[in-house]
Amino acid sequence: MRFARPPAFPVAALLATTLLGGCLFGGRDAPRQSTPIHERRSGPVTLNGPTPRDTQQCFTDLSRAQVRYSPLPDRDFGSGCIVTGAVQLLDIGVPVTGLKSMRCPLARTFTGWVRYGVAPAAREILGSDLVRVESFGTYSCRGIIGNGAASARKMSEHGLGNAVDISAFVLRDGRRITILGGWRSPDPEVREFLSVVHQSACKRFRTVLSPNYNAAHQNHLHLDMGRGPFCA
Repeated sequence: MRFARPPAFPVAALLATTLLGGCLFGGRDAPRQSTPIHERRSGPVTLNGPTPRDTQQCFTDLSRAQVRYSPLPDRDFGSGCIVTGAVQLLDIGVPVTGLKSMRCPLARTFTGWVRYGVAPAAREILGSDLVRVESFGTYSCRGIIGNGAASARKMSEHGLGNAVDISAFVLRDGRRITILGGWRSPDPEVREFLSVVHQSACKRFRTVLSPNYNAAHQNHLHLDMGRGPFCA
């Protein structure tokens, strides 16, 4: 099953930076915090309630796409870090390192991107199959990093399990293409590959941040399903 791909984001959408969620943006509907964001010391609280219909549909979509996953309970970790409708991805066809809980729509979109964006680009541009994707993780209860103390008190989409940071791609021929080393690589094929997967991400995720955005993203692609569209 191929996932539906929304239309490409217009360049004009880059202007709405302060409204977006991500590594460096405030999270969707997140309250402004007066103190740094961190998990409560007593641990998470499990939230009980019926599973929304859109979440049930997302689970069905993953199953139909032959994705192995485990549904996770809704949890409140404190400081506004609340993760609902989340899954743990177990097998999407290509191993992915570092994944924790992620909201199901993010998992569905991420799976489609790897299968139909990254993997074909690796074969067509670099001439080798994709065998692993490396990430810096998904859920992390924290504020925005990189924009100073005020931003650190605004919820990151990572605190909602709604973002993933991708650091590298490993190919069957042994090459490991990192964002840090490959973004401005002297090898034009590596640069083309990363450019194509970046553009593919911008067609699927709500916010995409690359090394083009700022130094805090020099070693990863930030992908989230929060506010947007925003592609940098």
